[in-house]
Amino acid sequence: MLKVLKNLKKSFGSVMIIVILLCIQAMTDLALPDYTSKIVNIGIQAGGIETAVPEVITKEDMDHLLILSKQKNEILDHYRLIDDNPSREEEKKISKFLGKEKKVEKDTIYLLKEIDEEAKNNLTKLIMNPLMELSILEKEETANQIKEKITRNMEKEQKQYIQSQNLLVLIENMPEEQKDKLLEEFTDKISEMQDSIKEQVAISCVKEIYKKVGVDTDKLQNDYILKSGLQMLGVASITMISAISIMLLSSRVAAKLGRTLRDKVFKKVIHFSNKELSEFSTASLITRSTNDIQQIQQLITMLFRVVVYAPIIGIGGFIKVLANSDNQMAWIIGVAILAVLFVVGTLFIIAMPRFKKLQELVDKINQVAREILTGLPVIRAFHKEKKEENRFEIANKNLMKTDLFVSRAMSMMMPLLMFIMNSIMILIVWVGGHAVDQGIMQVGDMMAFIQYTMQIVMAFLMISMISIMLPRAAVSARRINEVIETEPSIKDLAEGKTFDPKKKGYVEFKNVSFRYPDADTEILSDINFTAKPGETTAIIGSTGSGKSTVVNLIPRFYDVTGGELLIDGVNVKEVAQKDLRNIIGFVPQKGILFSGTIESNLKYADETMSDEQMKQAAEIAQAKEFIEEKEKNYQEPIAQGGSNVSGGQKQRLSIARAIAKDPEIFVFDDSFSALDFKTDSKLREALATKTKEKTVIIVAQRINTILNAEKIVVLEEGKVVGIGTHEELMEKNETYRQIALSQLSEEELKKKGEK
Repeated sequence: MLKVLKNLKKSFGSVMIIVILLCIQAMTDLALPDYTSKIVNIGIQAGGIETAVPEVITKEDMDHLLILSKQKNEILDHYRLIDDNPSREEEKKISKFLGKEKKVEKDTIYLLKEIDEEAKNNLTKLIMNPLMELSILEKEETANQIKEKITRNMEKEQKQYIQSQNLLVLIENMPEEQKDKLLEEFTDKISEMQDSIKEQVAISCVKEIYKKVGVDTDKLQNDYILKSGLQMLGVASITMISAISIMLLSSRVAAKLGRTLRDKVFKKVIHFSNKELSEFSTASLITRSTNDIQQIQQLITMLFRVVVYAPIIGIGGFIKVLANSDNQMAWIIGVAILAVLFVVGTLFIIAMPRFKKLQELVDKINQVAREILTGLPVIRAFHKEKKEENRFEIANKNLMKTDLFVSRAMSMMMPLLMFIMNSIMILIVWVGGHAVDQGIMQVGDMMAFIQYTMQIVMAFLMISMISIMLPRAAVSARRINEVIETEPSIKDLAEGKTFDPKKKGYVEFKNVSFRYPDADTEILSDINFTAKPGETTAIIGSTGSGKSTVVNLIPRFYDVTGGELLIDGVNVKEVAQKDLRNIIGFVPQKGILFSGTIESNLKYADETMSDEQMKQAAEIAQAKEFIEEKEKNYQEPIAQGGSNVSGGQKQRLSIARAIAKDPEIFVFDDSFSALDFKTDSKLREALATKTKEKTVIIVAQRINTILNAEKIVVLEEGKVVGIGTHEELMEKNETYRQIALSQLSEEELKKKGEK
């Protein structure tokens, strides 16, 4: 898999941008639960008041507050009593809280000075308890209870006097010990509270203080919610933009990797010799170039999210939970992760072996389908449609069963995981609800915890999903690498030789032997003959004698396994394949045309070829007549594989393509078999004129085609059993004589020979 991923080097810039965007998205996603918590805790519950430190307070409330505090000077150091000359910053603060129209009388209001966060936290600790005590003591019911406690043993007149006094004034005038004893009941209850609950109560007290000052607390709350909502919307917008950009870039990187892999596979296959092509079936190569590479693309689209995003979200979410003071529910995350891993692990064990088999079955169905479609005429001729339908049905059913099994296993995953996630959410609400009821946790914190838990679970879910996709993609990667890493058996030397101009056109077989890869016996052995320029060398023999194998060695489709094959006086292994094939015009046994036009096929060797040269080649190949009968002549479309022309026309166009190339050496591998005798005769006559100084090698089954050849090589069971002219072989070679007499009578042979 890593070998395939190395091809991402070309997209390094895009990958780095994706990584940066993923980090941004992860950080913004982790920030959103905090905003939710603040909107609920501060915006809704606390009325938009962020801390238990009043920004503005009346002198009367401050005096009352200081009565209940032992750190009076420390508190007053952070406040300033507004006089006739407030500063610009103070005016802004007054305007913010009281409105622009409000005028503040001298020495009636305290404003909080500009202090840093640390100083504000320290002030919160100093002022929190006095604020709560003040809130309690200002309640009429509480004040009456305390006064009753004070006047329990007093005279009626004294009791009436004290009952008429302000409780805080009474407390202020008490000795310190008596005051502490009197307030002990309330201070003990306050000290038992959780810090978060203390802060909530203290903020409620601040809200009452603001109301006394004249602050519009409803506006304060609305402003905070609106401000936090807009910030949250901004963060969500960054997340959305990042996510869209990541998907676009990931798709682009994946598509680029797919293109690179397809390009590498195709270029490698183009340079394969027949040996390598026989190791990989055509169907398998097509599957590897399409389906397998598609699996890699799908993985790459998801991979960056999992490798970068999931760990940041998972670890970051866990740190956020632990950093929260109310982290007593962290164990729920552990339960969620274990449940997810159990479900995914079980499905992984069940489905994974089938993933590996799936690609092999896709190969199989492609192979069967290709074989059936290629052989349709034969299937119809033998009326075997039913048999082939059954064969395809078996391959199709095997693929369907495996695909269904994998799909069913995977389809169970999401419902199970959603059940786990919803169950975890219910568990959080259950446990968190009790914590909220006990005053241990705030509602906003519980909501944030739900979001963090879902983010962590989703991160593990993404990792689990990629762990399922990865093995399937790894199988595909291995199959792609098998093609890319397969080295062609036929290679050029680092320093190749050049052809000898003195031996131009000479094709020499010297003790040549050949066996196919992995074969036990030799197909050819001890082949010796020379084809010279200006001569036609024919090769004939019974079926399976090795005729086509001999001519396949000339353009080096295979390398000889023994002896030497020389062209232009140089061993074919010592020259570049490109140079070798440039001087050869090869016409295969089966005429092959490419989709395009007649012109594009005839000019296949050289697109800049003149029309005159193309038309001359068509005329020699006896193709001009049927070409000009077509509506668009040389611009007539050719379907894939030449399916819209007859077998004879396809063969003539293949011959014309080789003639148009005008090479030194012509090799015809039984290329006249689809032609009628008249066309065959005309073609050979025209070809003889064109190839007077060329080397012509013809493999033929028909005696008619080779009667006038200057040299005929007779093969039998991979060995040369005779070389000579037609007349010489008829007299001296029994094998040739039997082949000739099997096609024509002795009188016909004699007449044709004389002619």
